[in-house]
Amino acid sequence: MHEEIAVDPGSDTTPVSSTSEADDGDTREAVFEALKNVYDPELGLNIVDLGLVYEVEVHDDGGVDIQYSLTTMGCPIGPMIEDQMRSFLRGIDGVGEVRPEFVIRPPWTPEMMSDEAKAALGIF
Repeated sequence: MHEEIAVDPGSDTTPVSSTSEADDGDTREAVFEALKNVYDPELGLNIVDLGLVYEVEVHDDGGVDIQYSLTTMGCPIGPMIEDQMRSFLRGIDGVGEVRPEFVIRPPWTPEMMSDEAKAALGIF
């Protein structure tokens, strides 16, 4: 069994869960909280509020698959973002291997940001 969480791009990054087991839910929430510590260095906002985290799967073996995007194609910060994901998730109980995957579909748009991120960037 694994738990999958997808972020609806039009929903201010509100997660949509496909399972409801308490322990896995706690791990999933801890993963999302930890990912809020990963910042886009150019924008100064975290990747969750920016809407860059598209999907997170937490597996029974502790493996975590993360699909994410970047604000622009060809942005060179992907490896740095992935290293930060692994670093911040390393200390979470129950999390084993972290496998970030950069995806280009759907393409990121400013509408995917949380209201807080939009306000911080002056987008209304």
